[in-house]
Amino acid sequence: MEKKNIDWSNLGFGYIETDKRYVANYKDGKWDDGELISDANIVLNECAGVLQYAQTVFEGLKAYTTEDGRIVTFRPDLNAQRMEDSAKRLEMPVFPKERFVDAVTKTVKANAAWVPPYGSGATLYIRPYMFGSDSVIGVSPANEYQFRVFTTPVGPYFKGGAKPITIKISDFDRAAPHGTGHIKAGLNYAMSLHAIVRAHEEGYAENMYLDAATRTKVEETGGANFIFITKDKKVVTPKSSSILPSITRRSLLYVAKEYLGLETEEREVYLDEVKDFAECGLCGTAAVVSPVGKIVDHGKEICFASGMEEMGPVTKQLYDTLTGIQMGRIEAPEGWIHVIE
Repeated sequence: MEKKNIDWSNLGFGYIETDKRYVANYKDGKWDDGELISDANIVLNECAGVLQYAQTVFEGLKAYTTEDGRIVTFRPDLNAQRMEDSAKRLEMPVFPKERFVDAVTKTVKANAAWVPPYGSGATLYIRPYMFGSDSVIGVSPANEYQFRVFTTPVGPYFKGGAKPITIKISDFDRAAPHGTGHIKAGLNYAMSLHAIVRAHEEGYAENMYLDAATRTKVEETGGANFIFITKDKKVVTPKSSSILPSITRRSLLYVAKEYLGLETEEREVYLDEVKDFAECGLCGTAAVVSPVGKIVDHGKEICFASGMEEMGPVTKQLYDTLTGIQMGRIEAPEGWIHVIE
């Protein structure tokens, strides 16, 4: 199969239309068989539930070319489970997990020419999503839904190396207690836009959100979970019922314990103890780990011992091991790698 003629090494993180996308419709209480289509556009009624009441959930994962030339995805079953959890919370029908993985497989296979070659640093980003598609004027769940999967090639998140970023403590709340912070709903990201635009205007790369109830505990950023390293190399991640259960975070904790022999701990992390950590990172699908060198709390700086020049040593071990697993350089735990072709 011949790859598309693209300068893979200079791709950014943006949308490029690929050849095929998967579509399935829910009507009269059941999902249809679904199909691959060529048209990238969606036609909706002006009163569609997604437009009126933001009834939409989504996922994000990637397809890679491994060292031995296979096209694979990373733990898509966990994305399927998280979308199921998200759909239930927003009173949307569940798209079956096995069909989710099948839809991802079919979409990637149909766009195999767009999967960047091994060593380019680029990947094929996969976006499964679901939304209320029929007209809803009263505040209630839609009756009809559409599930779709599209792909787009994206460049390496870090160009020229992973330089530590500076973030700020946000004055805004990301999620309410007993709210929707633990699911991947579009509405969570819409409400974070104002806060991230303000942070960028002030020269920061991201926000650190605190728990809304007491504003004393670390939660997450607008699109990534936190990971901290203690001075004695313990890997610590915040635990909260209102943060998104990151697949990357869960994978990093397993890698830390089973591959690197490090102690791990998932617990409540208080803001006043952050200064005592040696390293800090943001983890998610896009970058795997983005190192944090400094956190600014209303003018007061929290600087990590790992500094602003390079990723901390333990964070780098975690990053190198997980990306090695994803790219086929390191043997993966059973079930982590889903082979497309």
